[in-house]
Amino acid sequence: MVRKKTNLYEFPHPMDNDNVVGHDATLNAFLSAWNARDVHPIHPVWMLTGPRGIGKATLAYKIAKMVYGNVGDFFIIDMDRNIDKDGKLKTDGKSISVYTVRATIEKMQMSSMSGEWRVVLIDSVDELTVAAENAILKLLEEPPAKTLFLLVTHQLSAVLPTVRSRARVEKMRPLSMDDLRRLCARFMPNDVVDDDTLRLANGSFGRIAGIKQSGGDEIYAQLVAMVQKKNSTATDAMSIARQIAPYPELYGILLDAIAHFGLAELYPTATHAIADINRVNLEPEIAIFKIIQEIKKCL
Repeated sequence: MVRKKTNLYEFPHPMDNDNVVGHDATLNAFLSAWNARDVHPIHPVWMLTGPRGIGKATLAYKIAKMVYGNVGDFFIIDMDRNIDKDGKLKTDGKSISVYTVRATIEKMQMSSMSGEWRVVLIDSVDELTVAAENAILKLLEEPPAKTLFLLVTHQLSAVLPTVRSRARVEKMRPLSMDDLRRLCARFMPNDVVDDDTLRLANGSFGRIAGIKQSGGDEIYAQLVAMVQKKNSTATDAMSIARQIAPYPELYGILLDAIAHFGLAELYPTATHAIADINRVNLEPEIAIFKIIQEIKKCL
């Protein structure tokens, strides 16, 4: 039975969340550079990179609020402020348009030069169109004085090398099990989140909500039990594939199962197969079914 998506969890927006957990090293690196800016000019472009859901945007907003001077000195480029060529908000966009970037640049040019620091926060670089990223690149080539750029990215390899080369890259690590427990206790106090679910999250608090909301922890348990069962059938495998298919955030549990059984040789093939589901518009159920069958063959 396929579960319907529901909004069981409402977490604060990163702008409103001061609970930065597990990233003291990155925060302290910035604070050291910021506090010494009168002696050694601070790098104007900081790129925070790492897996989704670990708190990169939360940290970026925390840094921004420490730096910018006046309300008009903070500029945000994200999907919530994404506009089309006519300046209207795009509610169905999948990428951040060049018009959004150009509008931000115009606002920066018109903003008061009070002498205070300004911040440009992009969440995320991954969602910029090629034209939008090139527009950002032109800005980064000669960054305005006393302007800090905070670039959030989930996949560093996808960022234009010319953009990456102009940034100080801070690689943020997945959260520890203890970090995840702290966040669960604060934001999901009424949920029982066991260690198996924490392991499935792979250091991403954001992934925990997706796993719980879609029943991913239960599906994973069914998957492991099914492939271990000697008399399980293709029908059983397809049943689980159909439960996973509607939730792209759960495709990773296939890789978790591969790791669980120590089938490292399957990892590259499965990773490519999962990536191809979106890239070449494969039927998710069929692709997932084939991966499950390959796992079962190897046991």
